Formats: sequence, structure tokens, C-alpha cells
Amino acid sequence: MSTIYRLLTEDDTSAFCHKVSDALAKGWQLHGSPSISFDAARGVMRCAQAVTKEVEADYHPEMKLGQQ
Repeated sequence: MSTIYRLLTEDDTSAFCHKVSDALAKGWQLHGSPSISFDAARGVMRCAQAVTKEVEADYHPEMKLGQQ
């Protein structure tokens, strides 16, 4: 069994909330607090949320984390 980690990022729109909600529905757990930052190059706010999940497989770098 392994714990895997993902950092979900997106512009500060409902798309970010949907991305996090989708991960939670697939068994991922929130890890820490969300972050928000201004992307000056694009002129938009960006959000980030770390999530973790326990999986039966051993971790390996070739894993497609979003498909776990």
C-alpha cells in the first residue's frame, strides 16, 4: 500500500472547485489548506490544493496519479 500525492491547480473559477470535488468523489483526501496566488503574467488568480490517497499498488514514477 502506498500514499500518493497530487497538487491540483487551476484559475480561480468554478473549474477549480469542480476539479477538487471530482478528486474527493474518487477517494482523494484534502492535504493542508488551499492556496491562492496572482499570476501577473496572465492577470488572473490561481488556486492550488494538495490531495492524497491510499492505494493498493506500490508507488512508481510512471503512475498516472489522476487515474488512481
